[in-house]
Amino acid sequence: MKTQVVIIGAGPSGLLLGQLLQNAGIGNVILERQSPDYVLERIRAGILEQGTVDLLREAGVAKRMDAEGLVHEGVEFLFDGRRIPVPLKELTGGKTVMVYGQTEVTRDLMEARKEAEGVSFYNVGNVQLFDLKGDSPYVTFEKHGETCRIDCDFIAGCDGFHGVSRQAIPGDILREYERVYPFGWLGLLSDTPPVNHELIYAHHERGFVLCNQRSLTRSRYYLQVPLTDGVEAWSDDRFWSELKRRLPQALADKLVTGHSLEKSIAPLRSFVVEPMQYGNLFLVGDAAHIVPPTGAKGLNLAASDVNYLYRILRKVYFEGRRDLLESYSPMALRRVWKGERFSWFMTNLLHDFAGQNEFDRKMQQADREYYLGSRAGLTTIAENYVGLPFEEVR
Repeated sequence: MKTQVVIIGAGPSGLLLGQLLQNAGIGNVILERQSPDYVLERIRAGILEQGTVDLLREAGVAKRMDAEGLVHEGVEFLFDGRRIPVPLKELTGGKTVMVYGQTEVTRDLMEARKEAEGVSFYNVGNVQLFDLKGDSPYVTFEKHGETCRIDCDFIAGCDGFHGVSRQAIPGDILREYERVYPFGWLGLLSDTPPVNHELIYAHHERGFVLCNQRSLTRSRYYLQVPLTDGVEAWSDDRFWSELKRRLPQALADKLVTGHSLEKSIAPLRSFVVEPMQYGNLFLVGDAAHIVPPTGAKGLNLAASDVNYLYRILRKVYFEGRRDLLESYSPMALRRVWKGERFSWFMTNLLHDFAGQNEFDRKMQQADREYYLGSRAGLTTIAENYVGLPFEEVR
């Protein structure tokens, strides 16, 4: 088999890249080691930056998102019992964010690929990458006990943190940057109306809280918990009781509780590898970088990578601009590191850290008072939250 681009991974980044390339007439094949149902069962983030929304519209997969997604013109922060609104639209010249679950984005992309008759192989094993620095790259994989080969021009590694793509790059080439945080997020999903019309990020002496939503009838809440905690230690009743303790009384009284649809504890990590390209292999999304969820940047940074790689490949195929290939990694990384910085900043602003000394606490409090007490500080948060602009590929 032969194609122009092999995409490894059928998560939202791989599917979005595949759809954009398909619409442009650039042949591509997607390989995924899991089943479609498994991919859809992964419950992840649901806050889309303006740039991500625009890219989904460009890909022609925004009909249901535009009908069902919830546009948010602001967010709220809670500190010391005070509620501080951040008017995103006002502070950014009209930009907003969209609440639309990553599962739904993936579902829409899967349907679009099916309608476009794009080629995808699920439940594949033993994926291997060859001749990445040469003129004839190819990928092999196993399906139904048989070994298959796809010859291609380029390979996009969209297969996540544990995928094979990053591992195909020699260790002496990659440089890793990492910070692991000493706490986790306990998340609960429920079919209950959100406690507030805007998202709430709250600092409390008992730990951070995020009040999120998936729709007008489905909510997602998070609590900061020790990494030593297990999900089994948190019954629904214990979760709701702790959430109420960390919210102001007026909000706690409004909170509608219910049976959890899903409950899990996620560790927090900041991680980046450089470079994001090795020959004809391009790393995209979680294969190259992980962010703590505090800044809502994970899916959005993956979409940013897709944006740059798609536009570069278009120019390669339609304008012969192979000189642009080497620009992918530095261009993507400039935006990645800004997203990492914002996620790191938000994590430090909102959480208490074990063993934190008094100087660090004072600095943390000064940051809160400045960023949430001045228009300049609020504008900085708003600009980063709605998403920094993409560089032009030219």
